[in-house]
Amino acid sequence: MAITAADVMKLRKMTAAGMMDCKKALEEAQGDFDKAIGIIREKGKLVAAKRADRETSEGAVKARIEGTKAILVCLGCETDFVSRNSDFQNLADAIADVAIANLPADLEALKACKMADGYTVAEAVEAQTGKTGEKHVLCYYALVEAPFICAYIHKITGKLGALVGFNKEVPAEIAKGVAMQVASMNPVSISKEDCPAETVANELAVAVQKTKEELVQKAVDAALKKAGINPAHVDSDAHIESNTAKGWLTQEQADKAREIIKTVGEEKMATLNEQMVQNIANGRLAKFFKEQTLEEQEYQMADDKRSVKAAMEAVDKDAKVVVFKRCSLSD
Repeated sequence: MAITAADVMKLRKMTAAGMMDCKKALEEAQGDFDKAIGIIREKGKLVAAKRADRETSEGAVKARIEGTKAILVCLGCETDFVSRNSDFQNLADAIADVAIANLPADLEALKACKMADGYTVAEAVEAQTGKTGEKHVLCYYALVEAPFICAYIHKITGKLGALVGFNKEVPAEIAKGVAMQVASMNPVSISKEDCPAETVANELAVAVQKTKEELVQKAVDAALKKAGINPAHVDSDAHIESNTAKGWLTQEQADKAREIIKTVGEEKMATLNEQMVQNIANGRLAKFFKEQTLEEQEYQMADDKRSVKAAMEAVDKDAKVVVFKRCSLSD
């Protein structure tokens, strides 16, 4: 049967697929609209499979708040050109609307939710992939519940967003400021008390190891200088070889440097004051908490160097952040 322009337009409105894709699907389906829709959706699956290994560093982060519940979703794609397209943005908005309406427990549950046209979120994403020929992926979803919630989406790129839940209603200025803080500074936790135990253990282990290495290196450098050898010329075996070849070190100095590095290094490591090492490492851990936990971070919206916790207490001494979520396509 002949496929008319009206038929193509009708299928395009039903699927949002390209004109040529709609025409080809109708021709293959011999005018059967249901079969044509299936063909278009199968094309989306095929394109998605072919581009499965592509990176999706562009896209859109969307947030929705309904009372004491809120969601944060991210739809990713490959290029900025596609992410700025109205069809892409409309799909991201529609997925956010579905998420706030259904409050699914996790990302997989969101993918299974039904869209307005009766297809699932996952099928809608596949269809968009088929339409543009570019990989699309629903890459993030978070659900937040709190007495008062504030959302922040970076207006320029739309690729960065955050939700912050408070224990009570707080003034809009501080709520937005804290949400922007979460988005820009990417804290690991609200406070050091709720910082994941594994993260704390790893940071402390790194701090201890770094402290030991620095103390050993300090002793080695002192011994090298005493022997008349510049520590910067022997900071690696490859550097020693290179500087010997250049004539900056004699072979005798090179051999002496290797001996000092080995013997002094081993001796210093064996005699380190463990309590001193622990004290220095604890100081480094405290710095980590100050830089990486929300309450202790320097509040970016203030002119002084007050912490986020201090900034909140200045507005309402009882106000606290109880939960936050953050998503960024740029990380």
